[in-house]
Amino acid sequence: MADEAHSLAVLVDFENLAIGIERPSVRTPSGRPSRAKNSASTFDVRLVLERLVEKGKVIVKRAYADWGRFNSYREVMHDAGIQMMEIPERGKMGKNHADIQLCVDAMDLCYSKEHIDTFVIVSGDSDFTPLVSKLKENGKAVIGLGIKDSTSDLLASSCDEFIYYEDIVRGPATPVVHMADIPKAKQPAMNLMIESIQALQRENKDVMLASMVKDTMRRKQPQFSESSYGYRSFSDFLQDAERLGIITLRTDQRSGTWVVVGFAEKR
Repeated sequence: MADEAHSLAVLVDFENLAIGIERPSVRTPSGRPSRAKNSASTFDVRLVLERLVEKGKVIVKRAYADWGRFNSYREVMHDAGIQMMEIPERGKMGKNHADIQLCVDAMDLCYSKEHIDTFVIVSGDSDFTPLVSKLKENGKAVIGLGIKDSTSDLLASSCDEFIYYEDIVRGPATPVVHMADIPKAKQPAMNLMIESIQALQRENKDVMLASMVKDTMRRKQPQFSESSYGYRSFSDFLQDAERLGIITLRTDQRSGTWVVVGFAEKR
C-alpha cells in the first residue's frame, strides 16, 4: 500500500489508546475493550506518525478526547501538528460522543475530500467496524492502528491493514554498523536512509530501487538533498553507504539503476 500518491486522513480515538497503553484492557464478550478510568504516560504519537508517513502523505491529523484529562499530551500533539478535537466528558455518554464525532468527521472527509484515498483509524474499539465498512464501500482504503491486547478482532479483520503499536515501538532490524563508526557529518543522512529502508522492508518491498529509497527519504524529510552532504548524485550517496558497510547494492538488469538489497551482514 505504500505509495507516494496516497493521501491519508489520520483520526485518533485517543482515550482508547491511552487506556490500552496504561493498562491493557480485557475484551468483553461483544469484542469491545472494557473501559478503565486511567490515562497513558508512554504513548509516543511521533512514532505513529513516522510509521504512517511511510504509507503516503498525511493530509489530516485529528485526535479526539476530553483533553482536560490528558494535559501532558497537549504539547506533543501541538508539535506534531495534530488537531486536538475537544470532546468534554458527559458522564457515561462522553466517550460515545467522541466516537460519534470521529465517525461524522470521517464520513464528511470521505465525501468532501476526494483526494484522500486512505483513512487511518487509530483505535482498537469494535464500535468503529461499521465506519470501516462504510469507508471501504466508498472506495477508500482503511488502515487500523491500536494496542494489541485491547484491539477487537472484529475491527482488525475488517481493515485492509492493521498495525499494532507494540510492533512500531519494537522496531525493525538494524544494520550491523554502529552510527558512531560513521563520519559525524554524514550521520543524519545515513540515519535517514536506514529508517527509510526499514520502512520499505516493513512494506515487504523485495526490490528497493534507488528512486524508491530516495522518495521515502524525501517523504520523511522533504528538505533532504544528497548535495547538502557533498554528493554529486544519489547513486554516489548509496555507493558511499555501501563502502561504509551499511547496505548492499546490486544493479537492476532492466533499468541499470542501483537496487538496495538490504543491510550489509558484515563489514
